[in-house]
Amino acid sequence: MKQTDMSRHFSFLQLVRYSAPTIFTTIFTSVYVVVDGLFVSNCSGKTALAAINWACPVLMMLSAVGFMIGSGGSALIAKTLGEKKEKLANQYFSMLVFFCLISGILLSAAGFFFMRPLFIALGASGELLELSLSYVRISLLSLPLFTLQNAFQALFVTAGKPRIGLAVTLAAGSTNIVLDALFIAGFGWGVNGAAAATAIGEVVGGVIPLIYFAGKNTSFLRLSRARFDWKAIGKACANGSSEMVSYIAISLVSMLYNFQIMRYLGEDGVASYGAIMYVCMLFNAILMGYCVGTAPLMSYQYGAENKKEIRSIFSKSIVFIGAGSCVMFFAAELCADLVASVFMGYDDYLRELTSHAFRIFSVAYLPCGINIYGSSLFTALNNGGISALISFLRTCAFSVGAVLILPYLIGTEGIWWATPLSEALSFVIVVICILVLGDRYGYKRNRKNRHTA
Repeated sequence: MKQTDMSRHFSFLQLVRYSAPTIFTTIFTSVYVVVDGLFVSNCSGKTALAAINWACPVLMMLSAVGFMIGSGGSALIAKTLGEKKEKLANQYFSMLVFFCLISGILLSAAGFFFMRPLFIALGASGELLELSLSYVRISLLSLPLFTLQNAFQALFVTAGKPRIGLAVTLAAGSTNIVLDALFIAGFGWGVNGAAAATAIGEVVGGVIPLIYFAGKNTSFLRLSRARFDWKAIGKACANGSSEMVSYIAISLVSMLYNFQIMRYLGEDGVASYGAIMYVCMLFNAILMGYCVGTAPLMSYQYGAENKKEIRSIFSKSIVFIGAGSCVMFFAAELCADLVASVFMGYDDYLRELTSHAFRIFSVAYLPCGINIYGSSLFTALNNGGISALISFLRTCAFSVGAVLILPYLIGTEGIWWATPLSEALSFVIVVICILVLGDRYGYKRNRKNRHTA
């Protein structure tokens, strides 16, 4: 794929096809995480599943730097390409990859010291605590490469090679799934087997891109010696801060959810919440994949000051995101019993609890698509401040308030209604930001530009 591909006009179907490899990448990434949960739940029981659900938010929080560098760096590199500064864009790419790897190593080292006191503070004890710590300690070994894998999801798109990004994810995910079957179902290693399978898959997902970009390749990006430009790193990190804020906030809120659910429902509730979040991750992956896949196109046109194409990409994206959100809501409502049976078929109470909770939780799918796109849009337009504000309100402020207040007002039902309420409040903020800043960035279709479109 040539660099000039980003400068051309995209029809609706062409835009979907362009983003399709990234959509499949994020979907498959979610699928192999879901497979972890399926194997552990059905082979090792609800406490093991609750332990993984307890540990995963912390690992997601630590790896969030990869999403920040990938999304923020992608916007910076694509904008620089739109300005016809190819050599500088390549320097930025190499610098950000090395910075991401170093950051992952430092975070992995730090993670070994605070896990036990953190889990104890959150209410874990006994078998749940020890299983959670085992999962985290193994996973921390591969965290630097997992951080790189997260960054490369966006950088492969900017390099014009989303299909190679998909192939890397397929290789990493297939490795994880096969080893899950071997380690958990075959050897009976339980939580440790799940962690080992995931870690090996993450090594595959991080090393292959390094090898590809370090050698001769057909993209227009290549790893080389790079001098650290802290101003550019700061720009990329600030621009991608919304993605990091999102993942950190989601992690913190997930830990708070676990804390609240433990108080009201015990380990059964934590296991049920884990199953719901696996499916939520899979559904959101479709929308997130589209946003990541199309963001470099928006950044390129913004750098080229082509408002006609900015409006075209924006309007088509709103249609795709809106339709996708509605489809997901109805699919979730129809499949709630099936999802509960797949994860919790061995326990009637857990199955009924999960099905009921999932039907309430699925209401959040209606507004969440626009919320995800709003944050991605402003990252692509190099406005990290607005993007971070949207992410913070959506994934932290509104969610924390809802999960603390609603259970107090309406009991355990409030736990499941917290996410739909926070997404609805976020939707209002996102729509306001999109409308207010439309003229500034040129995606708003008004009477003046309607004749030039």
